[in-house]
Amino acid sequence: MIGKVMRGRRVGGLLYYLYGSGRANEHVNPHIVAGWRHPSELEPALRPEGGRDFRNLIGLLNQPLAALGERGYAEPVWHCVARAARQDRILSDDEWAQVAQEIMTLTGLALADDDNGVRWVAVRHADDHIHIVATLARQDGTKPRTWNDFYRVREACQAVERRYGLRLTAPGDRTAARRPTRSETEQTRRRGWDEVPRTVLRRHVVTAAAGAASEEEFFRSLDAVGVLVRQRMSQRNPGEVTGYAVALPEHRNRAGELVWFGGGRLAADLTLPKLCARWSSGSDHHPGGTGADERREIWELVTTAARQAAAQLREATAGEPGGAADVPGATSNLLHVAARLLKDRRLHNAAEAFDRAAREPYARIPPPTRAGLELRRAVRRLAAGARGPAGSLIADIAALVAAVAELRTAQGRMAQAVAARAAAQQLAVASPAAGAPVRLAAADFPQPVARPLGAESVRNSRSSGGAAGPPAPSASPRHR
Repeated sequence: MIGKVMRGRRVGGLLYYLYGSGRANEHVNPHIVAGWRHPSELEPALRPEGGRDFRNLIGLLNQPLAALGERGYAEPVWHCVARAARQDRILSDDEWAQVAQEIMTLTGLALADDDNGVRWVAVRHADDHIHIVATLARQDGTKPRTWNDFYRVREACQAVERRYGLRLTAPGDRTAARRPTRSETEQTRRRGWDEVPRTVLRRHVVTAAAGAASEEEFFRSLDAVGVLVRQRMSQRNPGEVTGYAVALPEHRNRAGELVWFGGGRLAADLTLPKLCARWSSGSDHHPGGTGADERREIWELVTTAARQAAAQLREATAGEPGGAADVPGATSNLLHVAARLLKDRRLHNAAEAFDRAAREPYARIPPPTRAGLELRRAVRRLAAGARGPAGSLIADIAALVAAVAELRTAQGRMAQAVAARAAAQQLAVASPAAGAPVRLAAADFPQPVARPLGAESVRNSRSSGGAAGPPAPSASPRHR
């Protein structure tokens, strides 16, 4: 089950939409299945002409907001969509009511036994999902906390999956990169770009970081590919860089201003402190040579490092899965640098697919290992521009990616294992020498266990889904 959290300003407009016909007449029999009171007390009355009278419900939902006044949130309408997977059975109204209460309880907005929680309703107008609408003001006159509500919704969805035997999805561990917003994808489509700017910038930042040993090299590499960089300087220590933002020259808002993305808006592990921590673990850097012998030496070094890293991963998978924690990140570096050097779109696709598999939960920097350090050092030398025999290297990268998939499976990180498998499939397409992609059976993942039933205008959307949902639409400027 996937949960998506959004915020808005007007509860009335949202209710009218939920009870309407939908954009393509997809809304069928809209009705309230749960709320802070019994659904029969909250259901909007039918007017003589057949429409609904929302005045009473809107007034009830807005009352706590009026009492809270200026102390409340600028966007006081909390909207959560909970959607079952296509393969799941159709849940009853009572079961969806339990889903809604689980979400409201785990977010802390309205516990089942808390009469002073926020006011909310859950509206169902389709078989596979519900909409929870709440106003962010507690009935005791205080302001509710929404900190980390996205992760609490994810936990609630997983609890529901186990309870009802639904398809399992991945936990919200912050390993996924930030998805493009709806406005970004629409702008991309209007302008005829190949990819959304956020995706292009993330690829450039990851590749530049992979080939750098310091922030100076990192910023020079971004400048060399035409990415604009804005450094954030410390106010306490003049001359110290504490952060950065990047932009594409052609990506501007309606006012003609550049649209900047901080590293943390691209992915949690791309902030400057995270990158500096990574560089400090192995900062020696050797410039790549230009002679044929030097190029051959570098590619042999990379091949050897990739094989040793794959062996270390297999050893860690069989023994202690944490024994090679930095190797998946180094593997991502190798994929991005190889894709840039060989200019192969299939390698780019593999690097993008692998993206999530590389990260540790909650953007933690893993402890360095010998295999990970050697692979990073080899990639830095490769990043200087030494081209070599693509086929054999791609085969070695594919074996390394397959080993990462096995590691993530052993760790029980389903979404990351799936990401690594997708990258292995892309590599198999890129080079026949890469062999068959790693295949993960359903038995590799924990299965849902049925448990007894317990008694229990909008923007800034965030999805709490894991492996069950399709990826967000991707579309971003023709900037390579």
